[in-house]
Amino acid sequence: MIKYNLLCKNCDISYDSWFASSKEFDKLKKKKLINCHRCGSLKVEKNLMAPKLINKSFNDKKDLLKFQKIKKKINEYQKFIKNNFDYVGENFAYEARSIHYNEKKRDKGIYGTASKKDLKELKDEGIDAQLIPWVENENN
Repeated sequence: MIKYNLLCKNCDISYDSWFASSKEFDKLKKKKLINCHRCGSLKVEKNLMAPKLINKSFNDKKDLLKFQKIKKKINEYQKFIKNNFDYVGENFAYEARSIHYNEKKRDKGIYGTASKKDLKELKDEGIDAQLIPWVENENN
């Protein structure tokens, strides 16, 4: 996972967003799937930032403990979600609409992947969907 500080060139809002990788950001940008959450503009660019890298030679114990605590909490959430929700993969937006409009009943909630555009459209339709950081394995 990588966090970028993004800047909307249209309304000058600055915000952070998580991506699976830098290549994923580039792929989404090319497909015009990255837009400003305030004004909807596609004129969103990476903003200047100073990344904080954490590695084995990391010396600031307080920050390292904070990082480990956050990572542990994300892993706990992921475990809970995997145990209590059905994975629907790339069909998340379709499945969420099916549940919302009562076309398809489910015993469990769902989780999967969706673009920011899909999430915005779901929100506009009154369908509650949340974006959470996702760590694929213990080595991230």
